[in-house]
Amino acid sequence: MVSLRPLAGAILASVLLTGFASSPAGATTQESSAVSWTEAAARPANGKILYDRISGGQGALKVKNGTTRDAVVTLVRGKSKAISVFVRARSTATVNDVRDGTYRIYYTSGYRFSTSKGKFGRSAVYRRFDRLLSYTTTTTQSTIWTLTLNVVRGGNASTSGVNPKDFPA
Repeated sequence: MVSLRPLAGAILASVLLTGFASSPAGATTQESSAVSWTEAAARPANGKILYDRISGGQGALKVKNGTTRDAVVTLVRGKSKAISVFVRARSTATVNDVRDGTYRIYYTSGYRFSTSKGKFGRSAVYRRFDRLLSYTTTTTQSTIWTLTLNVVRGGNASTSGVNPKDFPA
């Protein structure tokens, strides 16, 4: 007696591997592009740390991105890039282990971020906050800064444009 179960499994596997699908007569099918899946898979999660050279402290940085663009916020201490975090559009991310020190904050925003290239592929904007952020930890308290990337009424942080070549990569 011959079992058809392995044969049916092989046929199903070949259909899945080749991408063949049938539809009833009169029905329409719509192909979805693998490119959109790749782009969605490549987009980092909100709050994903992209670079971490100086962490392990008690300070925190909360970033609110109220814009329609994704952003990467980078802390620079001295001339060294310390931490970079990905903040999705209309999301908030927090870095909880910032070491004591003084940091300059840079950010870039845009669409289609490439993790391999470390930059946005479309409509990239490069900026930095004019004010330095200082983190200090004592035995009873630590510093928490909150930055908002969109314009806020009554906000007290100004930013300046940055040449993409001068942006900490």
